[in-house]
Amino acid sequence: MQNYTPPIDDYRFLLNEVLDFDRAMTDLGKEVDADLAFAVLEEAGKFCAEQLHPLNREGDEQGSKLVDGAVVTPAGFAAAYREFAAAGWPALAADPAHGGQGLPFILQLWLDEMLSATNLSFGLFPGLTRGATEAIAAHASEELKARYLPGLVSGEWTGAMALTESGAGTDLALLKTKAEPKGDGSHAITGQKIFISSGDHDMASNIIHLVLARLPDAPAGVKGISLFLVPKFLPDGSRNVLSVGALEKKMGIHAQPTCVMNYDGATGWLVGEPHRGLAAMFTMMNAERLMVGIQGLGIAGAAYQQAAAYAKDRLQGRSADGARSPVPIIEHSDVRRMLLKVRAFVEAGRALAGWTALQLDRAHGHADAAERAKADALVALLTPVVKAAFTDFGFESAVEAQQVFGGHGYIREWGMEQFVRDARIAQIYEGTNGVQAMDLVGRKLPLGGGAVVDGFFDMIASDLRTASGLIVAQRSSEALALLRQATIELRGASVDAAGAAAVDYLRLFALVSFGWMWTRMAAAAIGDNPLHQAKRQMADFFAVRMLPQAQGLAAAVAAGEASLMALPIEAF
Repeated sequence: MQNYTPPIDDYRFLLNEVLDFDRAMTDLGKEVDADLAFAVLEEAGKFCAEQLHPLNREGDEQGSKLVDGAVVTPAGFAAAYREFAAAGWPALAADPAHGGQGLPFILQLWLDEMLSATNLSFGLFPGLTRGATEAIAAHASEELKARYLPGLVSGEWTGAMALTESGAGTDLALLKTKAEPKGDGSHAITGQKIFISSGDHDMASNIIHLVLARLPDAPAGVKGISLFLVPKFLPDGSRNVLSVGALEKKMGIHAQPTCVMNYDGATGWLVGEPHRGLAAMFTMMNAERLMVGIQGLGIAGAAYQQAAAYAKDRLQGRSADGARSPVPIIEHSDVRRMLLKVRAFVEAGRALAGWTALQLDRAHGHADAAERAKADALVALLTPVVKAAFTDFGFESAVEAQQVFGGHGYIREWGMEQFVRDARIAQIYEGTNGVQAMDLVGRKLPLGGGAVVDGFFDMIASDLRTASGLIVAQRSSEALALLRQATIELRGASVDAAGAAAVDYLRLFALVSFGWMWTRMAAAAIGDNPLHQAKRQMADFFAVRMLPQAQGLAAAVAAGEASLMALPIEAF
């Protein structure tokens, strides 16, 4: 496998020439400029490339193991995590009030990209910890915040989400884990959870579980769910009554311990209000959904690097004019088609992720409450798009890159089959992509009475008009018109009609958003240097080879639910 090259030049281009980073930071009153951002990203890239990338294949082959009831991670993981924490990376964007560095979230999201590109299993440890930190900071008592946030923010401790049960997957209303008051402010948590990433390991001195459970007086359904903080080790240092029942045997992310967790009267403390655990959980879940989307992006970027390097080295076949043989397969048009499809997603996705992260910074830090609310609504709108579209395109990209290798792509030593296996889970966890599409159509399009999505479309349209001389702007405008019409058709649609259209609608939404980013990048790339030339050429490729998908997606949305619902159940 080739070495990993952090995309620092692309980050620099986006921050300086596309996203106007310095002005964004000035608006937020942050004393952070692009030079500091580059320095941080460069150091992050070095750590990922030099420390984590070499562990990826070995971690996959060794896997995490359950030994005498405790999880042992692959060789090198625990040491790498200690270095990661000592360097301050877990605290990068965390609140300084809890020991964080308070740097912009855009740096965190692009760090997540590089973590995912070099070692997805490793990246889940700090990613889940960050989600737990955000939920505790937003909803827990001051006592719990003071006791647990410093250790989580520093990376000395890690976090885990314990939501899923064998009989209650996406439908959390069915969960059965119980929480009995103990009379001292704590609760005894009893139940079993499955699919718990980072549920146990040897990389940190404590693991803080956030567990969904029901109090004795809980009403039925999701309105009766509460959230509890359940540490592996209690404040007095004693071991809590929780254990690993088994490690899941998975298709990918073998180095990441995905646990069956048993809570046998484990001591826990209520986070937030009784029966309001779902609201607290979604603080964590939404943070994780953005991170999971970036996992798809990171895998795609790494797979592209490997495939492009291989295509330039691999000699096979004749040149197009028949005069030379063998030639590097990068000369063959079909190989180029696959590579360009992957790159077109990666670079547009990276830009859209950066733009979304800046909106999150704005939502948390702008002085004007109205601006904070506007930015927060845009992040809410785009969260299911980032999660679902990035992971769909990410998996497809891993498969395309694997195909470039031909038979070698199916052989473990090249690393491509691991990308495919690892990428697949991102479409499933933190809410399957079908659930994300339904969230977009059913909950996010109606935000503000439809004003949020309409305002987003107007913002895109304004940028496309400004760059109307570019073919990518022209084709994106056409696709935007289709998306607007599809949005009108879905307003007030029946449940079946919305369900039938949701996945195609989300992909159409993503394509238009990528077209918007490619327009902004092409408009900014006015120089003659190789990076600018490549951006303009990639924008043209996206316009003529990928945006035409918008017509088929719009037609599928307009087709309604009749063909999906016509076949009787017994005929399946």
